[in-house]
Amino acid sequence: MVDAGYNIRVFNPEELQQVMNINTACLPENYSTFFYRDLYQKYPETFLVAEVNGEIQGYIMCRIEKGWSKLGKLTPARLCHVVSIAVMENYRRRGIGKELVIKAMMRGRELYNSSEGYLEVRVSNDAAVGLYENLDFDKVKRNYGYYMDGEDAWVMAINLNKF
Repeated sequence: MVDAGYNIRVFNPEELQQVMNINTACLPENYSTFFYRDLYQKYPETFLVAEVNGEIQGYIMCRIEKGWSKLGKLTPARLCHVVSIAVMENYRRRGIGKELVIKAMMRGRELYNSSEGYLEVRVSNDAAVGLYENLDFDKVKRNYGYYMDGEDAWVMAINLNKF
């Protein structure tokens, strides 16, 4: 999709270093090369990038999981779990993060038959929490000490029929 000067598309493994550079620049949680490749090999359709003028400026990667509903129902669910999302600082507030989430959730539902999406987000990350709330994600749980530095995370979830 081309919109507002950016293109959301499926990640190409040759772009791995660019994605890793965005992760390092934007987030304290960093991953091994194997981790990225493994997620891409297993769930390529929900590993997306945002391209601006031929350069990758954001990404989202998701894992598809079988588990229990995060939305308060004691029912099994197929979950589209946002493992990591980041947009370079100079490209934030342009709708890129929102489109990455929307496209990944739609693809999780359509291509992997996921019924719910969920993610963890730092409780102090007001911008991200606001983005997810704007997309109708619900705060369903607080994970105390979730991050390596001891910060708590909100677990936020959504029914994918909304996409």
